[in-house]
Amino acid sequence: MKEKREEAGLCSRRRILIGSVSLFTGGIVGRISNAVGAIKPAADKTPPLPWKWVKLDPLEAGRRAYRSYLKNKG
Repeated sequence: MKEKREEAGLCSRRRILIGSVSLFTGGIVGRISNAVGAIKPAADKTPPLPWKWVKLDPLEAGRRAYRSYLKNKG
């Protein structure tokens, strides 16, 4: 009788649990390997502190913000 069930393609609870656990484990392993592979050392391109103070033109800052808003669609 057991042979007939396997031939018919019926899955047992054990087979479903094993498949779902293996899928879950594979997803976690894939996520961890993706996260570890994405770690790159940050290049230090910022100027040293203290930074110089620069006076901004409020109208030009507004124009640039408006253009950026339209360009990036919100």
